[in-house]
Amino acid sequence: MNSNPQNKNKLLFAYLKTGGGHLAPAKSLAKYLERHYKNEAEIVLIDGFENSKKYTRYIIEDGYRILQGRIKWLYELIYAFHKIKIISEISSYLVSIHTTKYLSKILLQERPDKIVVFHFFLIKPFYKIIKKMKLNIPIITIVTDPFIAPPLWFLRKNQNFIVFSEELKYYCIKKGIDSKNIKVFNFVIDEKYSNAATKDEILAYKKDLGFSKENVLLILGGGDGIPNGIQILKNILKSKSDIEIAFVCGKNKELYEHAQIFKSGGKYDNLKIYSFVDFIYELISISDVVISKCGASTLIELLISGKVQIVNSFLWEQEKGNVDYLVENNLGIYEKRISKLPSLIDQMFTNKNILEQFQKNITSINSKNGLKEVASYLLQY
Repeated sequence: MNSNPQNKNKLLFAYLKTGGGHLAPAKSLAKYLERHYKNEAEIVLIDGFENSKKYTRYIIEDGYRILQGRIKWLYELIYAFHKIKIISEISSYLVSIHTTKYLSKILLQERPDKIVVFHFFLIKPFYKIIKKMKLNIPIITIVTDPFIAPPLWFLRKNQNFIVFSEELKYYCIKKGIDSKNIKVFNFVIDEKYSNAATKDEILAYKKDLGFSKENVLLILGGGDGIPNGIQILKNILKSKSDIEIAFVCGKNKELYEHAQIFKSGGKYDNLKIYSFVDFIYELISISDVVISKCGASTLIELLISGKVQIVNSFLWEQEKGNVDYLVENNLGIYEKRISKLPSLIDQMFTNKNILEQFQKNITSINSKNGLKEVASYLLQY
């Protein structure tokens, strides 16, 4: 059903803004295809809630962020309840009510050759629309959780899946999904993370950003900043190591303001505080150790960059697989006790053997960006 006069492959990428975990892979793939296959592919990126009512967006999008950041136990309880199939079915149906009309309009307007779904709440409405309109458009579902994924992804068995680990493929097969319908690739992240920065590039980044010490510690937590950020920062500054600290607050204005007030109350010349920045790659590159959550994109970005990660918090059960992968392969550390972070930092920066061993382990697994392979698959599908 190619309506493109230039015979380009028109791919509709559909996502929701429930955290960055769904949007980031969609944007990374779109940018890659537009850059390397501009004569072969046309990408249409759509937010499934674009025309939804404000209260719908608030409940799903803002509610997601609020629960994750401030009421984590409730988010995890809701997650647990959605392991019950009937509850997942009800939620999927209720959300589809608010997306079907808009998605139908987009399909008729854009007439894509393929639909690529990046959020589980968009699976049901797309298949419903395709069936009702009798359209012959293939749908590929990209499961953006690499190791453990919410059951909502797999309510429909006869889908064509892209997953990012053999563990998740095995889980799918156990759920009754035909292995022929599951393709495994490396996780997709922004193309700039495909290679670690060179020593010369790191020195240049340090100079540009105003860092002068040999060792740098980075603290970040995605768009909303790291949970318990001020407590973490206060404890880290008790470290005796001769390091510089970069503290990234993302779009969390409250965290940024509190951090600035805290810094102004003491002599912390080794501390740099940032709000939302567009040079995270550079900050990661100059760092030796990163304290962070364990979202999928952050995990892979740090591993490809060769950086040691200390995870202080994660979302059960969604991010548990990421933490397990990190810890079981001795690629980093999980330490939920904030009071223990200073001693961990001191151990790593005073005993170089510890840091170097983690770095060797990271090098040995040879993490790669799956952009090229996934982009090629989508075009050939």
